[in-house]
Amino acid sequence: MVQTNLPNRLTVLLANEQEGWHQTVRGLLEPQGVQTVAARSGREALELIESTPVHVAVLDAQMPQLGGLQVVRMMREMRKAPPAILLAPDLTTHLLREALGMHVFSVLSKPVDFNLLLDALARVLRRYHQGQWPDVK
Repeated sequence: MVQTNLPNRLTVLLANEQEGWHQTVRGLLEPQGVQTVAARSGREALELIESTPVHVAVLDAQMPQLGGLQVVRMMREMRKAPPAILLAPDLTTHLLREALGMHVFSVLSKPVDFNLLLDALARVLRRYHQGQWPDVK
């Protein structure tokens, strides 16, 4: 569900099954001018990516139906692949290799340190959008 519809805002997909997590992250991002959309499953995340301009996807590695890496794989197949930040409870070598192979922008440990998440989002903005809010079309 789109929280606001203002132009020229970074739109971040928050894909995590925990409603409290969505509310916390939304509360951190929206006062900074970031628009958020929320998904509670991998399938819902893919549906939102199909229908909503998303500039970066924050994906939980362990969501119902499809995990974060499966969503990244399917986004690439759909050719609608915004930069992805993956959240995982265990940062194993296997997971990190797989994420790197899929060009995941960043992998963060759960529970997420919100300062690290904000830093990763700022790096996405600099790298993919030259430090400017992207146009929402």
